[in-house]
Amino acid sequence: MNMLFKTAGLLLLLSISSLHLPTTAACAESKKYKRSVERYTMPDVVLTNQDGKKVRLTALVNSDQPVVVDFIYATCTTICPVLSVSYTNLQNRLKDSARKPKLISITIDPENDTPRIMKDYLKRYNAKPGWDFLTGSRGDIDLVMKAFNAYIPDKMSHYPLNLIRSPKDGTWVRLFGILSSREFVDEYSQLVSK
Repeated sequence: MNMLFKTAGLLLLLSISSLHLPTTAACAESKKYKRSVERYTMPDVVLTNQDGKKVRLTALVNSDQPVVVDFIYATCTTICPVLSVSYTNLQNRLKDSARKPKLISITIDPENDTPRIMKDYLKRYNAKPGWDFLTGSRGDIDLVMKAFNAYIPDKMSHYPLNLIRSPKDGTWVRLFGILSSREFVDEYSQLVSK
């Protein structure tokens, strides 16, 4: 019986002391994202949207409304669905707002993401007007990724990144990591309210 109390006491002591131990980097980072404010210069490339329409990236981005950009691909089963659900939630949350964002997803798999595939992808996420999925030549997509300091040489090693452009001064809020829907909406709202 005495041994049982000692064991229980030791377990209690260990569990209390573990409350004060720092979390591992992996656990800490899984719940956090990095935020910075950046300036980017867009390459003057013409890309193709989900409707097969040619669009000039600079015309889409240099807008009087907030712009949100991410890099995804249609067959992704890891990060891309999470990013796309955030776009869906942002559209739903701001559907009655006067400051609706222009959402732009740029494929990192232009060899496979055709307009038809991108349109089907957007349908899966109940995308509303104002969300474009863009593709182009490998060279043009690489230029765009490099312009955003987001070059991904292999789609299998891509990472979660959202970029929000302020229409007031043209700066970009760079959000690196997985955000909750609430954090994403809060970041957007904070930028728009400035």
